[in-house]
Amino acid sequence: MNIVLLTQDDPFYLGENIEFLLDNLPTHSRVVACVVFDVSPFGKRESFFKKANKTLTIFGIAFFARYALRFLLSALNRKWQVKTVLRRHRIPLIDIHGGINSEESLAMIRSHEPDILVSIAGNQIFKTPLISLAPKGCLNLHTALLPKYRGLMPSFWVMKNEELETGVSVFFVDEGIDSGPILVQRRVAIGDKSQEELIKHTKRLGMDAIIEAIDLIYRDDYKLIDNNADDMTYFSFPTKEDVKIFRARGKRFF
Repeated sequence: MNIVLLTQDDPFYLGENIEFLLDNLPTHSRVVACVVFDVSPFGKRESFFKKANKTLTIFGIAFFARYALRFLLSALNRKWQVKTVLRRHRIPLIDIHGGINSEESLAMIRSHEPDILVSIAGNQIFKTPLISLAPKGCLNLHTALLPKYRGLMPSFWVMKNEELETGVSVFFVDEGIDSGPILVQRRVAIGDKSQEELIKHTKRLGMDAIIEAIDLIYRDDYKLIDNNADDMTYFSFPTKEDVKIFRARGKRFF
């Protein structure tokens, strides 16, 4: 099967995980091209200054300094940048201009004849013409056990809410937010992990789940899990008060 990836140029976690995905895809499937959106680690497309200021204001100086340093190191050593990983695997970039849903963007994606689209941290809203472009559908990875914890930063919210476990969900995209039918779910105990440890764990678990989902689709051998809206919870970007509660409950960012 031909796969087109839809992802973002995240400097923190995605590069190594996309490398893992590319190295471990089933032999019947290959990534033929990739769209790389501008980086937006918290799900909202904002200016670099606004993102930096929001991070500092809400999460504090230690959090800001740690990730600012990692951002700078990523810029200096590009080995694990998403685009570097893709070049290493000789995967062409689809250079879209403007929105992913434009006729020009759709035509460029369609020219690679994808059987399936796979979104990993895609940060634009997908509309029906894109969702239905590939004959076997469009998958997305969400690092929570849907239908709970739809929305942003699930690793933060499950820890702040003192959940005992979380997981990953790979689902077929529809026009809602994390609302499509689920193909694969995997669970993990949170234990005493820091948020950074939990993110790393669930990202890798998510790659395994994507690989499983692709194989199930290829073999046309799967049973969908209901993503019931009646059971859903949704979370957006945390506030300073949320971060204060997170820390008061003994949770660690790193």
